[in-house]
Amino acid sequence: MSTQKATARKARPPGAVRAVKQVAEVDWARVEEALDARGCATLERLVTPAECEALAALYPEDAVFRSRVVMARHGFGKGEYKYFAYPLPDGVAGLREALYPRLAPVANRWNTAMGIEVQYPESHAAYLERCHAAGQVRPTPLLLRYEAGDYNCLHQDLYGEHVFPLQVAILLSEPGRDFTGGEFVLTEQRPRMQSRAEVVPLRQGDAVVFAVHHRPVQGTRGVYRVNLRHGVSRIRSGQRHTVGVIFHDAA
Repeated sequence: MSTQKATARKARPPGAVRAVKQVAEVDWARVEEALDARGCATLERLVTPAECEALAALYPEDAVFRSRVVMARHGFGKGEYKYFAYPLPDGVAGLREALYPRLAPVANRWNTAMGIEVQYPESHAAYLERCHAAGQVRPTPLLLRYEAGDYNCLHQDLYGEHVFPLQVAILLSEPGRDFTGGEFVLTEQRPRMQSRAEVVPLRQGDAVVFAVHHRPVQGTRGVYRVNLRHGVSRIRSGQRHTVGVIFHDAA
């Protein structure tokens, strides 16, 4: 290892180092199989309870964020979320950097199957350079807060011309203790068929990786695209926090 690389590794904040280790421990063969089959996969215990609580506690700290969105004002649902500002919290930045190279091969394989020419570089830094060159310079990782009666309508997080086709949501709260209801929901619309719904059970610290927009499905006459949207069902009681890790930046 060169001195430069060794210095860079030593300079990594502790949260980023932990993120790299946690991502490396995931069974990525299982994740790829689930993504191909259903368009989503669970990463169990990706984040520790202490890290979950620390991230959720950031919500009142306005200096950490670039903007706040009240969903009811825009017809997005009910509840609110905040987009992190750069520099991202080290744990969020570390997860974004560590997850991307695990997902880029899936994204490239899916685009090839769907006849899409776009391919993604190996490193997230290189991909962000592509986004920023196109004017997509605003960070997109976000922290969401839901209370009783809140929900998130089915949607897609696109933000501009450059869209990485997979993203990750990490549940920071514990179902049954901190909140009830609030299930993560994914719907898939196949051509000339009714929509299929997938409800993904999560515990505190679990993450779900899922298709942002569309994914390939093998049919009897070849591969076709299916369209996906995601959301959160109504919170029945308590408070629910989630971190969203989106890999493309916004225009």
